[in-house]
Amino acid sequence: MKARNNMIRLRQFKVAEKHRQVMQLETMIGEFERMANELDAQIIAEEKKSGISDQNHFAYPTFAKAARTRRDNLATSIRDLKQQKDSAEAELLEAENELQKAERMEVREARIGEDGADAENQPKMMIG
Repeated sequence: MKARNNMIRLRQFKVAEKHRQVMQLETMIGEFERMANELDAQIIAEEKKSGISDQNHFAYPTFAKAARTRRDNLATSIRDLKQQKDSAEAELLEAENELQKAERMEVREARIGEDGADAENQPKMMIG
């Protein structure tokens, strides 16, 4: 019985860990999206200030070029994080299923244990 409790606690820990991982990835994705939006606003402001929006123009602002590169890198990171999040969500679902199986097994064994104890306590009859 104690081994079963340890197994359930281990499964609960795995579920909690996977849940934390998913939440962490969601937070990072949100933060990166916010940063990308800020960079977009800065790019637009810089282009308006200089009056040049053609990236191939020789006088295109250097800050806008750098901001575009950073924004593109953030977009790549966001894509990668979303893939990691999808994978982590699948692992979370699997861990939750394992926990449910372990809990059901514990309930089943507890019932069997109770039934076995009842059978032992009943008087035995001799047929003879």
